[in-house]
Amino acid sequence: MLQHTSASLSLNENCDATVRSDMENFVNDVISNKSYFEHTYEGDDDMPAHIKSSLFGVSLTLPIANGKLNLGTWQGIYLGEHRDFGGSRKIVATTIGE
Repeated sequence: MLQHTSASLSLNENCDATVRSDMENFVNDVISNKSYFEHTYEGDDDMPAHIKSSLFGVSLTLPIANGKLNLGTWQGIYLGEHRDFGGSRKIVATTIGE
């Protein structure tokens, strides 16, 4: 679980870097800084970052086999930084019985 409200975790295609830039461009286009946002305490990117975090989520359930991540061939974990100048981020990883 990611312990932040302005970043997110997701699982997506990780072979071609253009997937990451396409995702970022699309999400920024849909959730750009809207003039009606009132929550701008930390800047114009404040509310858009919270919306993006809510849409993508802050946790993933991932398969582990023999002590290693068991992802598909092209899958990768994205940490989405939704602030223009985000700080350090913390992730809490837990396991449950197999």
